[in-house]
Amino acid sequence: MTRIEQRFAKLRSENRAALVPYVTAGDPEPAATVPLMHALVKAGADLIELGVPFSDPMADGPVIQKACERALRYGTSLRDVLDMVAEFRKTDTETPVVLMGYLNPVERMGYETFAEKAREAGLDGLLTVDLPPEECDDVAGLLENAQIAPIFLVAPTTSDERIAHVSRAGRGFIYYVSLKGVTGSQTLDTSALAERLEAIRQHTNLPLGVGFGIRDAETAGQVARVADAVVVGSAIVRLAEEFDGDPVGFAHAASEVVAGMRVEMDRVRASGVEASV
Repeated sequence: MTRIEQRFAKLRSENRAALVPYVTAGDPEPAATVPLMHALVKAGADLIELGVPFSDPMADGPVIQKACERALRYGTSLRDVLDMVAEFRKTDTETPVVLMGYLNPVERMGYETFAEKAREAGLDGLLTVDLPPEECDDVAGLLENAQIAPIFLVAPTTSDERIAHVSRAGRGFIYYVSLKGVTGSQTLDTSALAERLEAIRQHTNLPLGVGFGIRDAETAGQVARVADAVVVGSAIVRLAEEFDGDPVGFAHAASEVVAGMRVEMDRVRASGVEASV
């Protein structure tokens, strides 16, 4: 079993939902990223989603756009991000790490080179927002050979046919974008979310992670009632700007957010909600 599979299996046995914080690599400065990753794990993160800085992050709202700009001011590259994963792995060999970003940096590095470097670094998954599952066969094969899960997005507007295709092509988990719009969007309807996740489960046995619109511990707990994983990004990343020039303060504040979500998610699951897969 891969690290991602092992982690979800363990969480299922404990009737807990995974907490997956997203941070942009290199923000607020490159040296802060690995300590931040460790701090988030200590605070209760089950997987880490590490954003690869990109100059045109079209799926992201202003909070993560600014984070990419800050990271790119330091010249943070895909190779730098993989070096951060390798550094993290020196003292944490269990927590799964997934890169999230856009296809261009991977294409520039070369798919075969990326797969090799990512395997050496200890990466577990790759989610590229702009790689359609219908066009991923060559890339997905290279990733799977390197034991890296190709992870895909499903949206509220995704057809049943495409969900079935994503289920066949994807590994690790499926990332459900809970809102129409970009990261940092507002107003999550958890009743509609539950219905949509149930429909998706008719096509797949992969765990379902939910992101976009999760702003606080209460929302994280509501999502944990119906999802296998809760992905939180903007609520954490916005703190990097607030603590600009103070990476230690940022890590502390981000850890408090994650710890609060962990407590509420576990409380909700302990109240009698059964594991969904």
